[in-house]
Amino acid sequence: MARFNGLALFQRLKHRSRALGRMRRALRLFVPMLIDVARGRYRPVPWSAMGWMLLALVYLLSPLDLIPDVLMLIGLVDDVVVVGWLLTRVDHSLEAYRRWKEDDGGTIS
Repeated sequence: MARFNGLALFQRLKHRSRALGRMRRALRLFVPMLIDVARGRYRPVPWSAMGWMLLALVYLLSPLDLIPDVLMLIGLVDDVVVVGWLLTRVDHSLEAYRRWKEDDGGTIS
């Protein structure tokens, strides 16, 4: 019988909470970044962040999934996992913009 490893469980939960924070931060920062890019206030354009976000939107709106949504709970879980991973990539791509925004006097949560 396998022993319960509380430390490993805690580390997994901590890792997942960081990923959720990164997803939330990416969503909160993406629209202001688009506005700053459109107004010409921020250069260079973070094309990778835009590409990751576009890929996340396409995956959400596409009828094709890794696991069909017909399989209710499991089909939705694959959407959450894939889009969550893509949003963490968006957050990673916005690191330079985040530093610029903080130096510019903008507030970022």
